[in-house]
Amino acid sequence: MKRVTIKDIARIAGVSYATISRALSGSSEVSEQTRKRILEICKQEGYRTNALARSLTCSKTNVIGLVVPDITNPFYAELALEIETFARQMHYNVMLCNSIHYENNIGELMDFLISHQVDGIILGSSRNEARACLHEYHKTIPSVLLGASISDEDEYCVNAVSVDNRAGGRMAAEYLLELGHRDITYLGFRPSSITHQLRYHGFLRAMEQRGLTLNVIENPENSSSLQAGYQLGKQLFAQGLTCTAIFAATDSLALGVIQAADEFNIRIPEDVSLLGFDNISYAALPKITLSTIDQRKSALAESAVRLLVSLIEQPSNDGYAHHMIRPALIERHSCAALQLTKPTP
Repeated sequence: MKRVTIKDIARIAGVSYATISRALSGSSEVSEQTRKRILEICKQEGYRTNALARSLTCSKTNVIGLVVPDITNPFYAELALEIETFARQMHYNVMLCNSIHYENNIGELMDFLISHQVDGIILGSSRNEARACLHEYHKTIPSVLLGASISDEDEYCVNAVSVDNRAGGRMAAEYLLELGHRDITYLGFRPSSITHQLRYHGFLRAMEQRGLTLNVIENPENSSSLQAGYQLGKQLFAQGLTCTAIFAATDSLALGVIQAADEFNIRIPEDVSLLGFDNISYAALPKITLSTIDQRKSALAESAVRLLVSLIEQPSNDGYAHHMIRPALIERHSCAALQLTKPTP
Protein backbone atom coordinates (compact mmCIF):
# COMPACT_ATOMS: atom_id res chain seq x y z
CA MET A 1 0.00 0.00 0.00
CA LYS A 2 1.18 3.49 -0.83
CA ARG A 3 2.02 5.57 2.21
CA VAL A 4 -0.05 8.75 2.51
CA THR A 5 2.14 11.85 2.61
CA ILE A 6 1.55 15.38 3.78
CA LYS A 7 1.45 16.46 0.12
CA ASP A 8 -1.43 14.04 -0.48
CA ILE A 9 -3.34 15.62 2.40
CA ALA A 10 -2.68 19.10 1.00
CA ARG A 11 -4.03 18.05 -2.41
CA ILE A 12 -7.20 16.49 -0.91
CA ALA A 13 -7.80 19.46 1.38
CA GLY A 14 -7.15 21.97 -1.40
CA VAL A 15 -4.66 23.94 0.67
CA SER A 16 -0.93 24.47 0.61
CA TYR A 17 1.68 22.16 2.12
CA ALA A 18 2.57 24.95 4.57
CA THR A 19 -1.05 25.17 5.80
CA ILE A 20 -1.11 21.44 6.52
CA SER A 21 2.19 21.71 8.39
CA ARG A 22 0.89 24.63 10.50
CA ALA A 23 -2.36 22.80 11.26
CA LEU A 24 -0.55 19.69 12.46
CA SER A 25 1.89 21.67 14.60
CA GLY A 26 -0.92 23.60 16.29
CA SER A 27 0.04 26.98 14.87
CA SER A 28 -2.29 29.89 15.65
CA GLU A 29 -1.98 31.01 12.00
CA VAL A 30 -4.57 28.35 11.04
CA SER A 31 -8.23 28.75 12.04
CA GLU A 32 -9.78 26.13 14.29
CA GLN A 33 -12.31 25.23 11.60
CA THR A 34 -9.55 24.58 9.04
CA ARG A 35 -7.51 22.62 11.56
CA LYS A 36 -10.46 20.33 12.39
CA ARG A 37 -11.14 19.70 8.69
CA ILE A 38 -7.50 18.85 8.03
CA LEU A 39 -7.29 16.52 11.05
CA GLU A 40 -10.46 14.75 9.89
CA ILE A 41 -8.97 14.24 6.40
CA CYS A 42 -5.77 12.89 7.98
CA LYS A 43 -7.83 10.42 9.98
CA GLN A 44 -9.86 9.30 6.96
CA GLU A 45 -6.77 8.84 4.78
CA GLY A 46 -4.70 7.11 7.47
CA TYR A 47 -1.99 9.77 7.54
CA ARG A 48 0.66 9.49 10.29
CA THR A 49 3.15 12.21 11.13
CA ASN A 50 6.71 11.34 10.09
CA ALA A 51 8.44 11.74 13.45
CA LEU A 52 11.91 11.34 11.97
CA ALA A 53 11.34 14.07 9.39
CA ARG A 54 9.96 16.36 12.07
CA SER A 55 12.98 15.67 14.28
CA LEU A 56 15.31 16.73 11.45
CA THR A 57 13.41 20.01 11.25
CA CYS A 58 12.97 20.64 14.98
CA SER A 59 16.17 18.88 16.21
CA LYS A 60 13.99 17.12 18.79
CA THR A 61 12.03 13.85 18.79
CA ASN A 62 10.59 13.79 22.32
CA VAL A 63 11.91 10.24 22.59
CA ILE A 64 14.33 9.10 25.28
CA GLY A 65 16.36 5.90 25.23
CA LEU A 66 16.35 3.47 28.15
CA VAL A 67 18.96 0.73 28.52
CA VAL A 68 18.43 -1.96 31.18
CA PRO A 69 20.43 -5.16 31.82
CA ASP A 70 17.52 -7.57 31.33
CA ILE A 71 13.80 -6.81 31.07
CA THR A 72 12.99 -10.32 32.35
CA ASN A 73 14.36 -9.26 35.74
CA PRO A 74 11.20 -8.22 37.67
CA PHE A 75 12.92 -5.20 39.20
CA TYR A 76 13.99 -3.75 35.86
CA ALA A 77 10.66 -4.63 34.24
CA GLU A 78 8.77 -2.71 36.90
CA LEU A 79 11.28 0.15 36.88
CA ALA A 80 11.03 0.45 33.07
CA LEU A 81 7.24 0.68 33.30
CA GLU A 82 7.52 3.43 35.94
CA ILE A 83 9.98 5.33 33.72
CA GLU A 84 7.75 5.07 30.66
CA THR A 85 4.66 6.11 32.62
CA PHE A 86 6.34 9.19 34.04
CA ALA A 87 8.07 10.05 30.74
CA ARG A 88 4.70 10.13 28.98
CA GLN A 89 3.40 12.52 31.62
CA MET A 90 6.23 14.81 30.55
CA HIS A 91 5.36 14.28 26.84
CA TYR A 92 8.23 11.92 26.04
CA ASN A 93 8.11 8.39 24.63
CA VAL A 94 10.63 5.67 25.53
CA MET A 95 12.76 3.43 23.31
CA LEU A 96 13.83 0.37 25.35
CA CYS A 97 17.00 -1.70 24.89
CA ASN A 98 18.52 -4.61 26.86
CA SER A 99 22.26 -4.88 27.44
CA ILE A 100 21.88 -8.56 28.46
CA HIS A 101 24.33 -7.94 31.34
CA TYR A 102 27.29 -7.44 28.98
CA GLU A 103 28.93 -4.07 29.37
CA ASN A 104 30.44 -4.22 25.87
CA ASN A 105 26.86 -4.10 24.56
CA ILE A 106 26.21 -0.74 26.19
CA GLY A 107 28.38 1.27 23.78
CA GLU A 108 26.67 -0.36 20.79
CA LEU A 109 23.23 0.39 22.24
CA MET A 110 24.20 3.99 23.03
CA ASP A 111 25.31 4.43 19.41
CA PHE A 112 22.11 2.79 18.19
CA LEU A 113 19.92 5.11 20.25
CA ILE A 114 21.88 8.20 19.22
CA SER A 115 21.57 7.19 15.56
CA HIS A 116 17.79 7.02 16.04
CA GLN A 117 17.74 10.64 17.21
CA VAL A 118 16.68 10.12 20.83
CA ASP A 119 16.88 13.31 22.88
CA GLY A 120 18.57 11.67 25.87
CA ILE A 121 19.41 8.32 27.44
CA ILE A 122 18.85 6.69 30.83
CA LEU A 123 21.31 3.85 31.45
CA GLY A 124 20.17 1.38 34.10
CA SER A 125 23.15 -0.56 35.42
CA SER A 126 24.74 -1.52 38.72
CA ARG A 127 28.07 -2.66 37.28
CA ASN A 128 31.27 -0.76 37.96
CA GLU A 129 32.09 -0.37 34.26
CA ALA A 130 28.86 1.51 33.49
CA ARG A 131 30.17 4.82 34.81
CA ALA A 132 33.21 4.80 32.53
CA CYS A 133 31.06 3.89 29.53
CA LEU A 134 28.51 6.63 30.14
CA HIS A 135 31.27 9.17 30.79
CA GLU A 136 32.43 8.70 27.19
CA TYR A 137 29.04 9.89 25.92
CA HIS A 138 28.24 12.73 28.32
CA LYS A 139 29.36 15.41 25.82
CA THR A 140 27.48 13.75 22.96
CA ILE A 141 24.01 13.40 24.45
CA PRO A 142 22.19 14.20 27.73
CA SER A 143 22.41 11.06 29.85
CA VAL A 144 21.66 9.75 33.34
CA LEU A 145 23.05 6.69 35.09
CA LEU A 146 20.33 4.91 37.07
CA GLY A 147 21.26 2.37 39.72
CA ALA A 148 24.92 2.93 40.53
CA SER A 149 25.98 5.40 43.20
CA ILE A 150 28.57 8.06 42.43
CA SER A 151 31.05 9.42 44.98
CA ASP A 152 32.64 12.86 44.98
CA GLU A 153 36.02 11.19 44.38
CA ASP A 154 34.82 9.22 41.34
CA GLU A 155 37.07 9.79 38.33
CA TYR A 156 34.13 9.34 35.95
CA CYS A 157 31.75 12.27 36.31
CA VAL A 158 28.20 11.48 35.20
CA ASN A 159 24.68 12.50 36.14
CA ALA A 160 23.22 9.78 38.34
CA VAL A 161 20.16 8.67 40.31
CA SER A 162 20.40 5.84 42.80
CA VAL A 163 18.88 4.41 45.94
CA ASP A 164 21.06 4.77 49.04
CA ASN A 165 22.31 1.18 48.99
CA ARG A 166 24.63 1.61 51.95
CA ALA A 167 21.73 2.85 54.06
CA GLY A 168 19.59 0.01 52.72
CA GLY A 169 22.16 -2.59 53.73
CA ARG A 170 22.41 -1.10 57.21
CA MET A 171 18.61 -0.97 57.46
CA ALA A 172 18.41 -4.67 56.58
CA ALA A 173 21.00 -5.67 59.18
CA GLU A 174 19.47 -3.55 61.93
CA TYR A 175 16.03 -5.02 61.29
CA LEU A 176 17.27 -8.61 61.63
CA LEU A 177 19.37 -7.71 64.67
CA GLU A 178 16.36 -6.11 66.35
CA LEU A 179 14.52 -9.41 65.85
CA GLY A 180 17.27 -11.09 67.87
CA HIS A 181 19.20 -12.72 65.04
CA ARG A 182 22.97 -13.02 65.37
CA ASP A 183 23.82 -15.91 63.02
CA ILE A 184 22.99 -14.27 59.70
CA THR A 185 23.92 -15.35 56.17
CA TYR A 186 24.36 -12.70 53.47
CA LEU A 187 23.40 -14.49 50.25
CA GLY A 188 24.11 -13.36 46.68
CA PHE A 189 26.83 -10.72 47.00
CA ARG A 190 28.25 -9.79 43.56
CA PRO A 191 31.63 -7.98 43.82
CA SER A 192 31.30 -6.72 40.21
CA SER A 193 28.27 -4.61 41.17
CA ILE A 194 28.81 -1.27 42.88
CA THR A 195 25.28 -1.36 44.33
CA HIS A 196 26.02 -4.78 45.82
CA GLN A 197 29.29 -3.47 47.25
CA LEU A 198 27.55 -0.58 48.98
CA ARG A 199 24.67 -2.78 50.16
CA TYR A 200 27.14 -5.27 51.59
CA HIS A 201 29.30 -2.63 53.30
CA GLY A 202 26.26 -1.10 55.00
CA PHE A 203 25.16 -4.52 56.27
CA LEU A 204 28.65 -5.56 57.36
CA ARG A 205 29.27 -2.31 59.23
CA ALA A 206 26.14 -2.80 61.33
CA MET A 207 27.25 -6.34 62.19
CA GLU A 208 30.82 -5.31 63.06
CA GLN A 209 29.60 -2.56 65.37
CA ARG A 210 28.01 -5.31 67.46
CA GLY A 211 31.09 -7.51 67.33
CA LEU A 212 29.41 -10.04 65.04
CA THR A 213 30.77 -11.93 62.05
CA LEU A 214 28.84 -12.38 58.82
CA ASN A 215 28.63 -15.52 56.71
CA VAL A 216 28.74 -14.43 53.06
CA ILE A 217 27.77 -16.54 50.04
CA GLU A 218 28.87 -14.83 46.83
CA ASN A 219 26.95 -15.09 43.57
CA PRO A 220 29.33 -16.16 40.76
CA GLU A 221 26.77 -15.33 38.05
CA ASN A 222 26.54 -11.94 36.32
CA SER A 223 22.92 -11.41 37.36
CA SER A 224 20.86 -11.78 40.53
CA SER A 225 18.25 -14.12 39.10
CA LEU A 226 15.76 -16.47 40.71
CA GLN A 227 17.76 -19.40 39.35
CA ALA A 228 20.94 -18.07 40.97
CA GLY A 229 19.09 -17.72 44.28
CA TYR A 230 17.81 -21.28 43.98
CA GLN A 231 21.30 -22.69 43.41
CA LEU A 232 22.82 -20.64 46.25
CA GLY A 233 19.95 -21.63 48.54
CA LYS A 234 20.52 -25.33 47.80
CA GLN A 235 24.22 -24.85 48.48
CA LEU A 236 23.44 -23.30 51.86
CA PHE A 237 20.81 -25.82 52.94
CA ALA A 238 22.82 -28.86 51.80
CA GLN A 239 25.48 -27.94 54.38
CA GLY A 240 22.92 -28.04 57.17
CA LEU A 241 21.05 -24.99 58.44
CA THR A 242 23.13 -23.17 61.05
CA CYS A 243 22.00 -19.55 60.57
CA THR A 244 18.74 -18.16 61.94
CA ALA A 245 18.27 -15.53 59.22
CA ILE A 246 19.17 -14.98 55.57
CA PHE A 247 19.52 -11.64 53.85
CA ALA A 248 19.18 -12.11 50.08
CA ALA A 249 20.83 -9.27 48.16
CA THR A 250 17.77 -9.02 45.85
CA ASP A 251 14.16 -10.18 45.92
CA SER A 252 14.73 -12.41 42.88
CA LEU A 253 17.45 -14.23 44.82
CA ALA A 254 15.08 -14.49 47.78
CA LEU A 255 12.42 -16.13 45.59
CA GLY A 256 15.00 -18.73 44.55
CA VAL A 257 15.87 -19.32 48.20
CA ILE A 258 12.17 -19.92 48.96
CA GLN A 259 12.08 -22.57 46.23
CA ALA A 260 15.20 -24.28 47.60
CA ALA A 261 13.85 -24.13 51.16
CA ASP A 262 10.68 -25.89 50.06
CA GLU A 263 12.71 -28.75 48.58
CA PHE A 264 14.66 -29.13 51.83
CA ASN A 265 11.49 -28.92 53.96
CA ILE A 266 12.75 -25.74 55.61
CA ARG A 267 9.98 -23.44 56.79
CA ILE A 268 10.10 -19.66 56.43
CA PRO A 269 10.06 -17.96 58.93
CA GLU A 270 9.61 -20.83 61.46
CA ASP A 271 13.02 -22.39 60.74
CA VAL A 272 14.82 -19.42 59.20
CA SER A 273 13.91 -15.78 58.55
CA LEU A 274 14.36 -14.39 55.04
CA LEU A 275 14.75 -10.72 54.06
CA GLY A 276 15.04 -9.43 50.48
CA PHE A 277 15.93 -6.16 48.75
CA ASP A 278 13.98 -4.41 45.95
CA ASN A 279 10.27 -4.84 46.79
CA ILE A 280 9.27 -6.31 43.44
CA SER A 281 5.55 -6.99 42.99
CA TYR A 282 5.97 -10.77 43.42
CA ALA A 283 7.22 -10.21 46.98
CA ALA A 284 3.70 -9.27 48.12
CA LEU A 285 1.97 -12.38 46.74
CA PRO A 286 -0.04 -14.24 49.43
CA LYS A 287 2.11 -17.39 49.47
CA ILE A 288 5.37 -15.39 49.48
CA THR A 289 4.79 -12.29 51.67
CA LEU A 290 8.50 -11.44 51.59
CA SER A 291 9.80 -8.79 53.96
CA THR A 292 12.14 -6.57 51.96
CA ILE A 293 13.93 -3.26 51.57
CA ASP A 294 11.98 -1.11 49.12
CA GLN A 295 14.03 0.68 46.45
CA ARG A 296 11.03 2.98 45.83
CA LYS A 297 11.00 2.45 42.07
CA SER A 298 8.46 5.19 41.45
CA ALA A 299 10.69 7.78 43.13
CA LEU A 300 13.75 6.49 41.24
CA ALA A 301 11.91 6.67 37.91
CA GLU A 302 10.53 10.16 38.51
CA SER A 303 13.90 11.50 39.64
CA ALA A 304 15.72 9.98 36.64
CA VAL A 305 13.19 11.25 34.08
CA ARG A 306 13.01 14.73 35.61
CA LEU A 307 16.80 14.99 35.67
CA LEU A 308 17.14 13.82 32.06
CA VAL A 309 14.40 16.15 30.80
CA SER A 310 16.03 19.08 32.56
CA LEU A 311 19.33 18.22 30.86
CA ILE A 312 17.56 18.03 27.49
CA GLU A 313 15.51 21.20 27.79
CA GLN A 314 17.90 23.34 29.83
CA PRO A 315 21.47 22.32 28.94
CA SER A 316 24.02 23.45 31.48
CA ASN A 317 27.75 23.13 32.05
CA ASP A 318 27.47 23.74 35.79
CA GLY A 319 28.60 20.27 36.80
CA TYR A 320 26.85 16.99 37.47
CA ALA A 321 23.80 16.08 39.50
CA HIS A 322 23.50 13.04 41.74
CA HIS A 323 20.12 12.31 43.31
CA MET A 324 19.97 9.78 46.15
CA ILE A 325 16.70 8.06 47.11
CA ARG A 326 16.37 6.70 50.64
CA PRO A 327 15.01 3.13 50.80
CA ALA A 328 12.27 1.92 53.12
CA LEU A 329 11.66 -1.26 55.12
CA ILE A 330 8.58 -3.28 54.11
CA GLU A 331 7.58 -5.74 56.83
CA ARG A 332 5.56 -8.77 55.75
CA HIS A 333 5.71 -12.34 57.07
CA SER A 334 9.03 -13.90 56.07
CA CYS A 335 10.91 -12.68 59.15
CA ALA A 336 10.17 -13.48 62.78
CA ALA A 337 11.69 -12.66 66.15
CA LEU A 338 14.28 -15.26 67.11
CA GLN A 339 12.49 -16.33 70.26
CA LEU A 340 9.45 -17.24 68.14
CA THR A 341 11.40 -19.32 65.65
CA LYS A 342 13.85 -21.07 68.00
CA PRO A 343 12.62 -20.99 71.61
CA THR A 344 15.19 -21.10 74.38
CA PRO A 345 14.93 -24.41 76.33
